[in-house]
Amino acid sequence: MKSALCQQTEPLVLAPAHITELVRGDEQLLVQRIAPLLRENNVTLDLNGIDRIDAAGIAALISLYSCARNHGNTFSVINVSPRVVEMLSLVRLEDVLVSHNAVLASQCDHHYERPAA
Repeated sequence: MKSALCQQTEPLVLAPAHITELVRGDEQLLVQRIAPLLRENNVTLDLNGIDRIDAAGIAALISLYSCARNHGNTFSVINVSPRVVEMLSLVRLEDVLVSHNAVLASQCDHHYERPAA
């Protein structure tokens, strides 16, 4: 996968391109793909293209956050649509999950990046 956004201090993972909603039925695929990374890495999930989230999607993000914490790592999301931010705010998770520390990079060739130093 390619991305124009990379995190300097954490691996960046893109949500699968075919998922435009983080809703019941799609959430487990996301958890299955990202949970193994959280065992050894801090992860920032790029939600660019995710327009809608429901309770199952929020539960998936909470599950990923818990997995990261249980392994001494961090989990956050970036490029969150206003609609998804609103839903996360309603359940008081915006400040816990949404990262505003992303920086632009010219190229990212892997589905996640590690810092050079």
